[in-house]
Amino acid sequence: MIRCLFTAGGFRLRVIGKQSDRTSAPVVALAPHSSFMDSIAMVYMGGPSIVAKGETASIPFFGSMKLTSILCFLGQSVYRIGGMSVVVKGKQASRNEAPILVIAPHSTFLDGGIIYAIGYPSIIVRRESGMNPYIGKMINFTQPVYVWRDDPDSRQNTIKEIISRATSSLDWPQILIFPEGTCTNRSCLITFKPGAFYPGVPIQPVCIRYPNKLDTVTWTWEGPSALKLLWLTLTQPYSYCEIEFLPVYNPNEEEKRDPKLFANNVRAVMAKALGVPVSDYTYGDCKLMARAKEMNLPNSTSLVEVQKLRHRLSLHQANVEENLLNSNILCENCTKVTFPEFCKLLNLSPSDHATQHLFRLYDKNCTGAIDFRDYLLGVLALSNSRTTLDAVKLACKIYDTSGCGRLSPEDFSKALFHTLAFSKDYAYEIFGQVDRNKLGYITFDNFLSYAEKKAEFANLFSLSHEEKFIPRNGQICPNDYSRKID
Repeated sequence: MIRCLFTAGGFRLRVIGKQSDRTSAPVVALAPHSSFMDSIAMVYMGGPSIVAKGETASIPFFGSMKLTSILCFLGQSVYRIGGMSVVVKGKQASRNEAPILVIAPHSTFLDGGIIYAIGYPSIIVRRESGMNPYIGKMINFTQPVYVWRDDPDSRQNTIKEIISRATSSLDWPQILIFPEGTCTNRSCLITFKPGAFYPGVPIQPVCIRYPNKLDTVTWTWEGPSALKLLWLTLTQPYSYCEIEFLPVYNPNEEEKRDPKLFANNVRAVMAKALGVPVSDYTYGDCKLMARAKEMNLPNSTSLVEVQKLRHRLSLHQANVEENLLNSNILCENCTKVTFPEFCKLLNLSPSDHATQHLFRLYDKNCTGAIDFRDYLLGVLALSNSRTTLDAVKLACKIYDTSGCGRLSPEDFSKALFHTLAFSKDYAYEIFGQVDRNKLGYITFDNFLSYAEKKAEFANLFSLSHEEKFIPRNGQICPNDYSRKID
């Protein structure tokens, strides 16, 4: 398309020689550089990544708005060809009226099509999405704000960039943000991240719905894969998407000073328009639950609530559980700890409602006793500084009934069941291979020596190294094990 524009402008291009592929020549040097029209070479070579001055990223693309309508038309046409009918309600505000658009709920990869309906705004997106060979260049054209979602420094830089663009006098496009930060099932609105609300400028809330009889679009943590959802959607005669622009929300002085209050109030407006409740869960909570589920930690569905109660009881500040484990002084029978014993171990007041609630989360059958080892593992294994291998070592220590590092088959199977999600039979099989001398017990070091030599555990060790030295960037699953629980 760009080549056609150059041709229509009277340019004739003569090519001598043959362009090498990316493998043979990953870098192309262009010389001499004498005119901005040299960009025609970039067009001919297929739009490669280029090295440019840093200041280039801090100004809007010259002339990009002239191509926006063409790209939006092409994007909308692709959705129509795929059977997706998009209905727009309300009126989109201009950038002067609302520099930022917040979209919710975010439930599917198909939500990305909203950029074609609202004029190709700048977006907040994970950095790895820009590296995608299929959609990376389209994302880069929007001059997005890239973010490493698990890097605290990147978050601060993202906030600064959002503030800079939202308050700039330059002709930046509007900024589009999905404030939930992750995909949900549209049954509620989870806590909005405050990044979009720090500038304190007017915001236009935008609701997105998929009023289809059969839901083939929802892409959640434990649902079907993206490819399966895309296939199911394409097999439908028609699919519908509804985009509703709500009135611009102008923050008051208190909301300008408090981004979280601003975010919560905008969320309440959107929840009312959508007819759904709000939830205090955050993106971080979703990550925690997903990792707990993947590892098969005890009581995984309640661990978010457990962590919140621990914060309320100030257990996280004193590292009570960590110190308790390191002291090697636990309980006479950790498999049956009563409420008074639970309070004594954690130095909590029995009359505190939060303490009572915390105990009840593990005493699901109301027997008056819990397995304290399950509590310790659930609390300690999800620490940000712990790798999956660290969690296995921790579980071996917690479930060691001998107290001296000698793991029985039962101890070992519990440790692997609640960290690697290995079935009991598979854990017993591994135990037999490690215990070659038929001692009836093994140590964690024995297992480590065995696992280092086995190909099926290679990912465990490679991921442990990555988790220690490389940001996770939103990747939440610790391993892809070949043998899981049926």
